[in-house]
Amino acid sequence: MKNTIYKYFFHEFQRYFFITLLALAIIVWTVQSVNYLDLVTEDGHAFTTYFLYSFLTLSKVFTKLIPICFLLATVFTILKLEKDNELIAIWTSGLNKIHIVNLIFRISLIVMLVQLILTSLVNPKLLNFSRNVLKSSELQFIPSLMKEKEFNDTVEGLTIFVDKKDEQKVYHNIFIRDDGKILSSIGSSSSTIFAKSGYISEDENSLILYDGNIQNLKEDGDVNIVKFNKTVLNLSNISTKTISKPKIQETSTIQIVNCIIKKDLNEENCKQDKKYLMNATIEINKRFGMPLFIPLISLVCSFLLASRKDKKIYNYNKYIYLFIGFLILALSEALVRYSGSSMIYTGIYYLSPLGMIPLFYLTLLRKFKYENLF
Repeated sequence: MKNTIYKYFFHEFQRYFFITLLALAIIVWTVQSVNYLDLVTEDGHAFTTYFLYSFLTLSKVFTKLIPICFLLATVFTILKLEKDNELIAIWTSGLNKIHIVNLIFRISLIVMLVQLILTSLVNPKLLNFSRNVLKSSELQFIPSLMKEKEFNDTVEGLTIFVDKKDEQKVYHNIFIRDDGKILSSIGSSSSTIFAKSGYISEDENSLILYDGNIQNLKEDGDVNIVKFNKTVLNLSNISTKTISKPKIQETSTIQIVNCIIKKDLNEENCKQDKKYLMNATIEINKRFGMPLFIPLISLVCSFLLASRKDKKIYNYNKYIYLFIGFLILALSEALVRYSGSSMIYTGIYYLSPLGMIPLFYLTLLRKFKYENLF
């Protein structure tokens, strides 16, 4: 009988949890993907790169949403069973409320374990892979560099301005400033190009310019001016300013830990300045500390089991415990930003949930041990 009740409760929780997680993830991921459209419109990456990069960020979205979805799913499950008088049937069968509390707590441990795997292993791997996708992606939409009446500096060290574009896709009054020695046909020095007209080749690898001049600034300060009737600029090897170096969120947990304890200072993206070490500590605390608040949330939600319909405050309990749950999650997000300041703050951050979990559990144990269930 007990196992049947446990399976039923877990089934209801699963249903609410995955529906909530999927619904919120779709909304968040869609909004986030819209923001990533700059990879195509501004940075000139291909749509395949855009979709792959957006897809690889899904794990990060899930990780952010799991704690709040766990809170909502637990509350919805308890309220659903209460509304359908199924909880009364469970208590009448002789099952003490503390057994359901234990079940909810065990579920929270499973969710916490999944969260830990995502934050410490899966997310850094996928996010790093997504960064490599951008790094290895070539600029596909060269026409995105040629925007009318706009100085475009998508490519680092290269600025392009076009006065207008006609119906034949011919650009007029073109200005190009190359400070990064990017356009090989210009030479190795800083250069400025003016052209009356031009167009992009069919393979989008070259820019053909007409009636203009190239001004090369040499290292000794002299300016060499070359006039041309026609010249071809190679655009096949240019890349955007999209950050290709992995961010700290995209760095593996082992690398960050090795950097913090100074085990291997040769690791990529490892610095020993105070700001970096603080950010590295915060990142580690996010990965290992924030999942610890999920079991605490489970005990907060378990107080809903003590509600009685004959009490005036009953109708407000769900809002009270939801608010407390949201408050705990918000505080966990806020406190982790200060946890990297010192070892004391880090200790406080980890001890906060670990200290409150036994306190809340003992309170529930005492409450349900002496509560008249009938």
